[in-house]
Amino acid sequence: MNEKTVKGWVQKAESDLKTGKDEMATADPATDTVCFHMQQCAEKYLKAFLIYHGHEITRTHNIASLIDTCSEIEAQFSGLLELGAHKLTRYAVAVRCPDEVLFPSMEHAREAVALAEKVKEVVLAKLKNAGFEPWT
Repeated sequence: MNEKTVKGWVQKAESDLKTGKDEMATADPATDTVCFHMQQCAEKYLKAFLIYHGHEITRTHNIASLIDTCSEIEAQFSGLLELGAHKLTRYAVAVRCPDEVLFPSMEHAREAVALAEKVKEVVLAKLKNAGFEPWT
């Protein structure tokens, strides 16, 4: 495990979370941007956890697949699927392309933020339990 790499993934995840939350605080948030960054946040947090545990990271944006792999290490990750975190996957590519016109509702954007924050909470708790503090 490369500590610097894990910390880098966490920092990038936090940047995505900040970007999305900052956008939500505007008068007319770009919900597509918010949802995209929430998907990216969740993806990066999950990948940080996997890297910490020595897994090779595949090029995927599929949140369900990443959660499944994390669940092989810590069974409690499956709870993220029950919460609906896998729904973030749809924001990985579709919202970036004009061919796939997708402007999520404010309700969906708020849900995306909540899901990303839950992924963050679970990953950071598991890293802390393993003795890793990404902020130190």
